[in-house]
Amino acid sequence: MNKMATLFLASLLSGCASQVPAQQSLDPRARAPEQQHTRVAMDPLTADKLRALLQIQPQQSSADIGQMNDLISREFLQTPYAPNKLQGSATLAEKLVVDFRGLDCFTYLDYVEALRQSSDEAGFINNLVQIRYINGEINFLNRRHFFSDWAHAGQPMADDVTALLGADAVTVAKHLNQKADGGHYLPGLPVAERDITYIPSARIDQRVLSHLRTGDYIGIYTPLSGLDVTHTGLFIRTAKGPVLRNASSKQNQRVVIDSPFMEYVHNVPGIVVLRARQASVQAQQHPPHSQAPG
Repeated sequence: MNKMATLFLASLLSGCASQVPAQQSLDPRARAPEQQHTRVAMDPLTADKLRALLQIQPQQSSADIGQMNDLISREFLQTPYAPNKLQGSATLAEKLVVDFRGLDCFTYLDYVEALRQSSDEAGFINNLVQIRYINGEINFLNRRHFFSDWAHAGQPMADDVTALLGADAVTVAKHLNQKADGGHYLPGLPVAERDITYIPSARIDQRVLSHLRTGDYIGIYTPLSGLDVTHTGLFIRTAKGPVLRNASSKQNQRVVIDSPFMEYVHNVPGIVVLRARQASVQAQQHPPHSQAPG
């Protein structure tokens, strides 16, 4: 397994979850007890940055998703890359973590998506729970472990638009979480059968590029058994050209950075593209599963 895949799996295994018993049942229907009492403790840097990010105002009165994703995500540029910030597993007590001091490629997207939908701290926590967990149930088994879970698990938060970007898209049947030798990447998590559609790197041309939108979520497809992608980021159009804004684990970077998009994707197997939906009014109206941070 290559180094990028190993680092991504480390991020998966470090996941974010709730306060649950150490000997939690592996029944997929299991629920986290007393989740409404979960508290989220933040370090001062994160708490201050969260308050500042919630004050970001669009340049237009009715900003689209792309503009907001750009405005929010750029505020994390140069944030250190940090794997294993999240805590928990199927058998160990888990904790909902909010920490802006260091990001991996997937928690970066979690925070951007939750911030775009939020106007206050309590709303941010509630939206983060809805984004990270199927049906908003803070539970390891309900966590969206895979990039494609955003579009294909529970109540989707994004649309998989990969097949709409070009006629050369390829679809592969995957058994997510199942290794080639039959073992599991994440013990206790059931295998999910899912068709993954991607655009091979050799087919990513100007026509495909013209259909991408600022703010689209990009997954770097992998042919490895049991995984859909090995890296994620945001597609952003800038004055210097399109970039993949991502929390890079590369040894000479290890920060959130803008990587030239075409250069980046031509060195990978292909891309999966998810497009965020408009913020859910329902998520804002319901009381959060977690209390506002103290």
